[in-house]
Amino acid sequence: MKQLPVADPGTPDHRSPARYLWWVARGQKATLAGGMAFGILWMASQAFIPAILGKAIDQGIADRNGDRLLQWTAALAAVGILQALAGIMRHRYAVSNWLSAAYRTVQVVTRKSADLGATLPKNLATGEVVSIGAGDLSYVGNLMEVCARFAGSIVSFAVVAFILLQSSTVLGLVVLIGVPVMLFALGPMLRPLHKQQFAQRQAVGELNSLGSDIVSGLRVLRGIGGEDSFSRRYRAESQVVRRAGVQVARIQSVLDAAQVLLPGIFVVCVVGLGAHFALRGELSAGTLVAFYGYAMFLVLPLRTATEFANALMRGLVAAGRVNRVLELTQEVVDPADPVRLPERGDLVDPVSGIRARDGLLTAIVSAEADSLAVLADRLGRYDDTSEARYGGVTLASATRADVRRRILVSDVGTQLFTGTLRDELDPAHRRTDDELMAAIRTASAEDVLVALPEGLDSDVEEKGRSFSGGQRQRLVLVRALLADPSVLVLVEPTSAVDAHTEMRIAERLAEHRAGRSTVVLTSSPLLLDRVDEVIFVAAGRVVAVGKHRQLLEEQSQYRGTVTRETEDEEVPA
Repeated sequence: MKQLPVADPGTPDHRSPARYLWWVARGQKATLAGGMAFGILWMASQAFIPAILGKAIDQGIADRNGDRLLQWTAALAAVGILQALAGIMRHRYAVSNWLSAAYRTVQVVTRKSADLGATLPKNLATGEVVSIGAGDLSYVGNLMEVCARFAGSIVSFAVVAFILLQSSTVLGLVVLIGVPVMLFALGPMLRPLHKQQFAQRQAVGELNSLGSDIVSGLRVLRGIGGEDSFSRRYRAESQVVRRAGVQVARIQSVLDAAQVLLPGIFVVCVVGLGAHFALRGELSAGTLVAFYGYAMFLVLPLRTATEFANALMRGLVAAGRVNRVLELTQEVVDPADPVRLPERGDLVDPVSGIRARDGLLTAIVSAEADSLAVLADRLGRYDDTSEARYGGVTLASATRADVRRRILVSDVGTQLFTGTLRDELDPAHRRTDDELMAAIRTASAEDVLVALPEGLDSDVEEKGRSFSGGQRQRLVLVRALLADPSVLVLVEPTSAVDAHTEMRIAERLAEHRAGRSTVVLTSSPLLLDRVDEVIFVAAGRVVAVGKHRQLLEEQSQYRGTVTRETEDEEVPA
């Protein structure tokens, strides 16, 4: 039994859609070869059945020879059993080929997405990536699945042509010439089908992106009364997808009709010609029956050939969309000769002048709230132009993996995933229950745990949508605390919680992170009043460093920044 997904899917060749499909095929060549072998055996067995029936009629029934009739009946039964067994194995290999191709595509796209990180959403919409996982991988799998039957159709066609040439040179030539002519007749429909399929897949991706945006922002849309506007836009985009689908369906319907019509005309011609030869005494009754059986049988390999051509077109479109993800390059790359970061040290950003001293709980307040994300990206080296240093070593000179082990950035865009709460909070299962509970207490998330029927073993829904915004934020904080990095960078970690909860988090955070560096980017007075040091940044540069209350007294710009949302409240004395 083949285990899926595989441990290592390999490095895909994304230079072109055809090269990607060839890479997928080479990666599962053993199962493809097995599927083709049984596909050939399955279809070739069917090809011999008309010949056996013809012999049984001529040598058994026409000659009134019971022994020969029994022999040919036994031969027919044996071929039927062989065909059934080959069909079972062919189907097993077909399923394996489909799953292998689909899983490898999912794995390489997922691995690339994880490697790209923040680079991916900057270049591709979420809906387009979803479309690849929901639809395109099936087209790649379909192509690998039909390969076995296509190989069988080619061999069975050759077998039938050979038998016909032995019985009648004219009929054999009709088959050998007529089948390729029919396939070429279907060719002109494949190019426009390929073009329309590509346009339709693009439209579906854009619609998925719009739908994803609407769902994620539904609460905001309702708050500003914008749901009607976006509903109209979604309906308009849906009509674009519908029209694109209709265009694909028109060409596909003509192709499907041609797949029935052309083989039907061919069957009529072969049977008519065979009947003409039988009337002239050039063919026996059994041979005529066999020819009719061949003519009917040839419909199967012909339709399989056109199905393969259609699957190939769809597969090329899907592979092209997969390659769009695989072609993206990471904005932050590892240096050629990396150095290791030290265990401890100050985190310094020369551009702004920020220095988060080792072992302290440091807060960064920015006069421009929209600059927090930029500062966090530089401190965590999510910006390749960052000159930030840790322990005197430039982050850009270390590998991304080394930076991530030392410095963890948890920002407002951090998401929860599906799975149990235990797996969500401690994915690597490195922490004990006591450590989990300590982090939950620090994040003041005990109420979240109490409300869950199975506690840590309760299931978390997609993006944690069963939790409130404040609960999700606290669970994200728990996960960051359990990672226990040398430097923990938190961006507005308490923006969605009430004042009482925020106060408890502020009181417990310093104790939990004692001896390790923690940097909090916030303007919350409750947090600022309990940190070791506050760094105030304005216009991208540090303008003041000190304690929160000291800065409140000495820096009017700082005072205005941190009291902007609480101007009706008294400043803590």
